[in-house]
Amino acid sequence: MSPPAPITLDEIVRRFGGTVLGDGSTAVNQVGTLENAQPGQISFFAQQRYRKLLDQSRASAVIVGPGDGEVTRRPLIVSDNPYVLFALLSAHFNPPEAFAPGIHPTASVDPDAEVAPSAHVGAHVSIAAGAHVGERAVIGPGTRLGRGVRIGDDCRLFANVIVYHACSLGDRVIVHGGAVIGADGFGLAMDAGAWRKIPQIGRVLIGNDVEIGANTTIDRGALDDTVIEEGVKLDNQIQIGHNCRIGAHTAIAGCVGIAGSTRIGRYCRLGGSAMISGHLHIVDNVEIGGGTAVIKSILRPGTYSGLFPASPHQDWLKNAAHIRHLDALANRVRELESRLAEIERKST
Repeated sequence: MSPPAPITLDEIVRRFGGTVLGDGSTAVNQVGTLENAQPGQISFFAQQRYRKLLDQSRASAVIVGPGDGEVTRRPLIVSDNPYVLFALLSAHFNPPEAFAPGIHPTASVDPDAEVAPSAHVGAHVSIAAGAHVGERAVIGPGTRLGRGVRIGDDCRLFANVIVYHACSLGDRVIVHGGAVIGADGFGLAMDAGAWRKIPQIGRVLIGNDVEIGANTTIDRGALDDTVIEEGVKLDNQIQIGHNCRIGAHTAIAGCVGIAGSTRIGRYCRLGGSAMISGHLHIVDNVEIGGGTAVIKSILRPGTYSGLFPASPHQDWLKNAAHIRHLDALANRVRELESRLAEIERKST
């Protein structure tokens, strides 16, 4: 792939917004971090703690926020949201790989499947009867699409993705390698000392513009469907249990586990390794800190954290010893409060 063509700061502002300070004819052809950017690249500066890196940077230009127009003498683009402008430029300079339409000779496509003429189907792909692959979709090598699966237009499935039967992906969905969509949920009933499997007859329905990270698993519903609404962004190695519903534009970081039948609202953010119990309701606009265990529904927007901060091991041991006696300590406090109240009553 040839390197991206240079573009001037004036042209960047014309296309993407912002204001140029300094030489608008400065041309750049790639993005880079303050620390590692080279001449010809553009970086972004959003926090004062990176001021030293800015002073030492070799970037030809920098994107800054409205209050940082004088942080450096090099050419600047002032933007209301420097990180978003940086993301737009990164996408401009680094477009996704293009694939020629067609089906690889080693792919197995059932005669009853429907593959759009503009779609690309890679090597050793398997597409079952009744499946539909939309226009300009790219199905990576080794991927399996089960019976009746629907893949929307402009989707991109990387290598070795598995989509089980009857599941549906909207338009412009990205699924990274090793993800599994629609495996059976963890539905079991105890019967005379042994577990009996409950058939999982729901589906997984995924909206438009969703991205699913590598090795993430989304279980199909037990009776109703598991639903991932539009614009949701899922990191790598996430587990979403059966019958969950993830609201639109929610972002979930890596290694989060969400137990079955939990509903998460719109525009939520879940930090890495958060654990969400089953049958809970989390309202819109909730932020959950990394490593937090949520065992009750969250019914008010806001930020929630439940991870005890790391400390030197000996300090942690002392604190843990105190925590083990909190219940006894609380009882003693209540007893002392009762005695104090009695003394005050007698003294009056």
